This record gives sequence, C-alpha cells and structure tokens, in this order.
Amino acid sequence: MATSAAKDSRIRVLVADDQALIRRGMSLMLAAEADMEVVGQAADGVDAVEMAERLRPDVVLMDLHMPRKGGVAATREITLSLPDTHVLVLTTLDAEEAVFEAVRAGAHAYLLKDASEDELLETVRAVHRGESRLTPQIARKVMDQFRRLASPGEAVRAGTGAGGMTASISAGTAPAGAAASVPDTLSEKEERILSLIAEGRSNKQIAAAVFLAEGTVKNYVSRIMEKLHANTRTELAVMSVRQRRGG
Repeated sequence: MATSAAKDSRIRVLVADDQALIRRGMSLMLAAEADMEVVGQAADGVDAVEMAERLRPDVVLMDLHMPRKGGVAATREITLSLPDTHVLVLTTLDAEEAVFEAVRAGAHAYLLKDASEDELLETVRAVHRGESRLTPQIARKVMDQFRRLASPGEAVRAGTGAGGMTASISAGTAPAGAAASVPDTLSEKEERILSLIAEGRSNKQIAAAVFLAEGTVKNYVSRIMEKLHANTRTELAVMSVRQRRGG
C-alpha cells in the first residue's frame, strides 16, 4: 500500500524535444529520481499538445525550436487548456525575445540546456509546487525586453503604485478594460519582495533576504499578485517593472 501511495505521488513529467538523443537523455535522468515519472516523450509541438491533453502531466519540459509547432505556441495551448499542468522551458535559446515570448505564453520556468542536473531537477520540483523560476540571467533579459516595450506608444500602462512601480501590458495583449484597471498601492515591504521576484529569486531566497518566514513570503506574493492583477508568479515577474524617476 505504501509503495502504491509513493508511486501515485510522483511528479508526472512529459519531455518535448525534437532531438531524440536529448529527449531520451532527459527522460532517463528524470526517471532515475524516486519522486519523478516520465509519462511521455514528444518530438514536436503538435505531439506535445496532444500528449499533454491525453496524459495530463504535472510538468512539461518544453524545447522552443521544434518542427510543425514551436514551443511557444505549444506552451500557450497547454497552459490555456490545462491549468494544472506547468511548463518548464528547457532550451538553448537565450535571446531576449524568445525568453519574453515563452514567459508571456505561460511558462512557469525558463532554463538553458547548460543548466546543471541538480538545477534542472530542483526546478522541476519547484514548478510542481507551483513556484516559478527564472535564473537571474534570464530574469534580466525579460526585464530588459519589457522595459523596451514599456515606452510611450508601445505599451498599455495599467497604473503606477508607490515608488514609481508600474504594471505594464504590451500592446495587443492587454485584456479588455486593462487600461482602466489601476492596481492597489504596494507597501514598502511588498515592493521589496516584488523586486526580488523580478530578479528570479525563489520564496526561500526571498525569505532569507527580507528576514521573514517562507510561508509569510508566500502570503505576500499572493497579495502582490492580487493587487497587480497577475494570474501567475511568472506573469508578475514579467509585468512588474521598477521605474525610478531619473533612473
């Protein structure tokens, strides 16, 4: 009975990559973990979407450059139709536009294929827990890209909170009525936590930085998401741009 319960609690992972050697290697590595189970392997974006809908995995490891349907489009379809399935992008692409589009499509984490084995495994577990992970390098690329979009005429600004904090939505992606929706003002502590989220910090890292319990940080993150009308932690990291006057 205990063995069956342990099996049922394993993280169910779908691996999507058009390179068979990488796909199989990733699958073998994940399957070797006691708390993970590889439920399928997809060779392109079309297969990834079909298999995700059929297998309902907890986590999808998604390459971006694949035939028939790219990883961004596949990520968008999966996150829209399967809210309980989280996408972890694992790719060689580190161009700012690729990162930005993947996160906007709903990816919960973004790793490069040169990440260590331990980093990948921990990120799979973090994504399964509902956390979002952007390495500091990737977070900077996302924020730089969003700052360029946040210039006049290129972004719809949803409002400004305390300290010059602006939540922005790129043109063409803002939901109806977003321009009139003004987020609540953030407290100084919330702004500090928000800035750490934008740097790609985990709840544990934020807790250590601001001297709070990890559970308290989680509550702060939920409150910030509610105030800024963000649906996911990753969306919050992308949408929240610190803009200091004269900076």
